[in-house]
Parts: sequence; structure tokens; C-alpha cells
Amino acid sequence: MSAAGEELCRVALGLAGRGWPVFPLRAGTKRPALHGHSTCQRIGPCVAGHCGWEQRATTDPDRIRAAWSAGVFNVGVATGPAGLVVLDLDTAEPGEVPPPRWAARGVVGGAGVLAVLLADAGCVLPATYEVATPSGGRHLYFRVPAGLGLRNTAGETGRGLGWKVDTRAGGGYVVAAGSATPSGVYRAADDHAQAAALPGWLADRLAPPPPPAVPAGPIRTGAGRRDRYLDVALRAETARVTGAPKSQRNACLYVAAVALGQLVAGGALPEGEAWQVLRSACAGHVALGAYSAAQADKTIASGLRAGAKRPRRIEDAA
Repeated sequence: MSAAGEELCRVALGLAGRGWPVFPLRAGTKRPALHGHSTCQRIGPCVAGHCGWEQRATTDPDRIRAAWSAGVFNVGVATGPAGLVVLDLDTAEPGEVPPPRWAARGVVGGAGVLAVLLADAGCVLPATYEVATPSGGRHLYFRVPAGLGLRNTAGETGRGLGWKVDTRAGGGYVVAAGSATPSGVYRAADDHAQAAALPGWLADRLAPPPPPAVPAGPIRTGAGRRDRYLDVALRAETARVTGAPKSQRNACLYVAAVALGQLVAGGALPEGEAWQVLRSACAGHVALGAYSAAQADKTIASGLRAGAKRPRRIEDAA
């Protein structure tokens, strides 16, 4: 292992020692050094299905040494599995003008936005683990309260904090201190600093809204076998979607759409009703940011098409 590789391996082991799962990034970049879904050969850790960087991030010293012995890799920290939310305070590009609401407050970048938010909340940010980025930005690491399922945010969008402020939490990662890109090196302000607990006011700002109430499924008043069967089927597929584990939300939506697509093709269920049931069932996941409404519709459409290839009629159902 080269000296550079040994140093980055040491960095990865040190972060893992904090309980923060890490994974390799391509040398000199911010991109994961792991294969994507389209090139997955379903072997090794992917034998039961493709595992992305978030699933493969690890704190296991042996796995880390094995990975970094294969080359000089930058280090990524999977923020969700690490129980972290990282505030990414970026700087403005040359000539970039702040939006009017921030320009009126004298803001010129992400750090200024955060300063305004702190002033408005009447709060002081606790000292925490911090990394300076090559662009002049800052990464502030905070521990997420147990049970608070935060997701990434970007700028002003959704639950975002503001212009030039992104957050990385569930579904996100950050480039660790010690990693290098053509722009420079990521450097920790204090290697020994600990990540502070996320302040309550920030947790409230970033917390996703509660999911809308999801009906258990249409209740059919008919007493016939068709109505009874459809009632059971719709309730079962609704439960499959609403109760899906975090890592299988999209897969469960697809399976449910396939099942209802079979009933649609068999003439037992109107297609519009199938769409209504599936969209209602996944509304909570959309609200939490697990996937977008457009992504959900794409999955539903794909599942319904697949189910239509194997029509299922009530009289055929056991």
C-alpha cells in the first residue's frame, strides 16, 4: 500500500472508530468507487440483490483495510447509517448573486444564511466536528436524535434551510477530511472534536412532516365473493406498501402494483381504482422523501404493466 493509500486507510479507520460507516470514493473525486445498479453482477455482497454505497458502508476494520489496500481511495461517510446530519455551507460562485431575500440581509453564502437563521432563532450553534472544503465551504457534523428520520435537503427546496445550505442525512454522504480533489484537500478544523447533538430548533426545521393518514383500503359493501376477495386483496397490498422496510419501499410498491395489475387485467378491478389505492398507500413515503411522487408513479406504472401480462380473475383466485 502506498503512503497516500495508508494515510487514507488510517482516516477511514479513524472515522469508523467513531461509529461512522465509511466507503471508498474514486481517487481524486467525490464519486463512490463502487459499481452501480446497471453493472451489478449479483455476486459477493450483492448476491441477494444490488447493494449501493449506503448499504455497503462499514465500520468493520478488516473490510476497510481490504478495500483501501486495493488502491488510493478518498473516504466517504454515509451520514444516515452514521446517525449524522451534516450542514453543507457552500460559497457563491464568482459573479453569483444571492436571492433578494438573502441579499437584503447581507448574505453572501451558506455561512451567512446560517448566521441569519441563528439570529432569527435567538440561538448559538454548539461547537462541533467541522471540515473545511476545498471550495471554502464548511461541513458541520451533528448527531441526529434517536428516532428522527432526517433526509437530505437542498437549498430552499422543501424542508431546506436556505440558499447555499444543503444537508446530508439519510440517503446522503459527505467527503471526509483527508480526502483530496483537484480543487484541494478536505481538512478537519480539529481532528479530536466530537459531533454535537443537533440543536432542537434545527431538528424541528429539518424534521419531515408527519405522513398523511393512509386508509386501510377500500371497504366493499357487497356480500359477493368478488367484493370479499377484492377487499382482502386491496387491504393486503396497501399494508405491503405502508409497512415496507426502509430499504424496500420502492420494491414493495412495485410488487403491490404487479398484484393489482393482475386483477386489472383480469377485469376484476378498474385501473383507476388500482392507481388510487397505490398512490394513497405510498403517500406517506412520498411525504417522508423516500421517493418523489413522480418516481412512485413510474414504479406503479411499471408494476401494473408487468401484472397485466399475467391476468388474474376472481374465479381463478384460491
